[in-house]
This record gives sequence, C-alpha cells and structure tokens, in this order.
Amino acid sequence: MQINELQKFIKERDYKPELKEKYFLKLVEEVGELSEVVRKDKRMNDKDIKNSIEEELYDVLYYVCALANCYDIDLEECHRLKAEINEKKWYAKERKNC
Repeated sequence: MQINELQKFIKERDYKPELKEKYFLKLVEEVGELSEVVRKDKRMNDKDIKNSIEEELYDVLYYVCALANCYDIDLEECHRLKAEINEKKWYAKERKNC
C-alpha cells in the first residue's frame, strides 16, 4: 500500500478537519504508547498485534495521515521534497567525506 492509498483509506472512514487538534492529541498519546512498548520490546507474535510495537507504529502512522488529511497535505509529495533537501544536506556531505 502506498502512503497516498493509506491517506485515502483513512479519509474515507475518518475525516473531521474540525477535530484536527484532537487528532494531534491522539498522535501524542499514541507516541507515548509506542514509547512504552518499545521500552518493553513488545513485538507482535502469532499475528496478535494487540499491545505491540507493530500496533502502536500503525496508530502513530494513522494519526499522522489523519492530520495530513485535515490540512490537505500529500505526504508522498512531502517525502519527495524533504528527501531532496536531505540528499543535499546530509548525503552529499557524506560522499564528500569518503
């Protein structure tokens, strides 16, 4: 699944731009939950995703996409633009230092 497909999937089911502050608070909450399962190294086992790093990573990604939808932001385009900046800023320097 591409990021734009995930954004579309989420937008079709959960699009309430008037609640963007609540989406942001949910994102912060999910990052906290991710921190806890990472600290405990709780991985998914036997396709049981509950209370795992995998579940919390998805939840974080979900709310990032939901927020992007509220602001009509194409995350794939953001990635492309930011990758260009990073390429010039970081990776070009690394190649010079080799």
